[in-house]
Amino acid sequence: MNPVELPNESVTKDDSAGTEDEGNAVQAFIYAVQESLRSALSSIRAHGMRSFLTMLGVIIGVASVICVVALLQGMTQYVMDEFQGLGGNSLQISAYNSYSDALLGKWHYLRAADVEQIRQHIGGISNITPVLIPSIGAIHNGVNTTASIAYATTSYYQQSNQAYPRYGRFINDNDNETHRRVLILGEKARTDLKLPQNPVGQFIQIGSEWFKIIGVMETRGEILGISLDNYVIIPYDVGLALSPAASEPNLTIQLTVDDTADIEAVKNRISILLRHLHKLRQSDEDDFKIQTSESLISTVSRVSSMITVVVAAIVGISLLVGGVGIMNIMLVSVTERTREIGIAKALGAPRRFIMTQFLIEAMLLAVIGGLIGIGLGYLLSLLAATVIPKFPSPVTPWWAVAGATGFSALVGIVFGMLPASKAANLAPIDALRHE
Repeated sequence: MNPVELPNESVTKDDSAGTEDEGNAVQAFIYAVQESLRSALSSIRAHGMRSFLTMLGVIIGVASVICVVALLQGMTQYVMDEFQGLGGNSLQISAYNSYSDALLGKWHYLRAADVEQIRQHIGGISNITPVLIPSIGAIHNGVNTTASIAYATTSYYQQSNQAYPRYGRFINDNDNETHRRVLILGEKARTDLKLPQNPVGQFIQIGSEWFKIIGVMETRGEILGISLDNYVIIPYDVGLALSPAASEPNLTIQLTVDDTADIEAVKNRISILLRHLHKLRQSDEDDFKIQTSESLISTVSRVSSMITVVVAAIVGISLLVGGVGIMNIMLVSVTERTREIGIAKALGAPRRFIMTQFLIEAMLLAVIGGLIGIGLGYLLSLLAATVIPKFPSPVTPWWAVAGATGFSALVGIVFGMLPASKAANLAPIDALRHE
């Protein structure tokens, strides 16, 4: 009969003792952090002016970053909202001319035949319309003139652009077929020509031709002081007739995709068709580009992100200057508190406790400076947006706040490491003898 194996009491006691030791170590660490925070706050309050001047570099650095990021993000959001108004299912096709082709004097164009071929061979689309910028004379109303752009297009322009008249009506098919001299004004063109709020029925001149105003478009506002309402719209066939016969009309084609899920498929079919029509070889790059409002938004967002990162990195260098300031003051603090460190070490304070105490104080200085800088940067961005005419409202993203706070803490830790290490490595006897 085998003897019954009794539990190994020594192992059980060792496990229990190990767990208890681990719990005591955690409690000791928490206590050390709490004491370090209390000591750091006490030291910062005791030397208020010195602490503020120490944090000043971090405050200026963080405020600069937040201000720049908020202004750039506000501008980006405004531009993206404008593009979003075009509708997520809109496509715009335009000619593409590479830099090398331009140097050789080689220019690519989209033509009326391209419009007809797309209309006949591409399914799942609607509101297809050519847009032409004709070479016409000045637009004037008596002695008042405007530098507005003239667009020659069809009735489908308003659907593909999600832009509609505020007064009057838009161009219709009959206007195009009969070559009627009619036009629609953008709001900026109306104000430049000193016309009344609702000028429908009045006549103005484009070059030597008289045009009847049949509508005024809804206001779309400005981007960075550039008006989105500085244009007039005339019938497409009239624009062709007014353009010089020798010049090649360079069209832009706009359309809407019936089902947003088919946008990529429609883009691919149009690309294949245009490459065939333009007799491009497989190795040739496209001589056209197809853009959606989403692709425009993506492009703006990508460019804005790159600018934000570069500018924030340049401005953020001042944070390193603030870090050097923190390191210098912490070194002075170590020197001032040498006897205090010696007493703590003589009473049994471990090296890691001394190091933690000074690291937390440096980090706290940087984080407090960072938080003040965030508030100051937001206020500066509001002030800048108010002072700059027609500038969009600033937007402060959460990642900028979190990044600024985290980077401030990192600056405090990195630049507090040397003073903390110096304090932790002091010999107790030498520290106690320090005067």
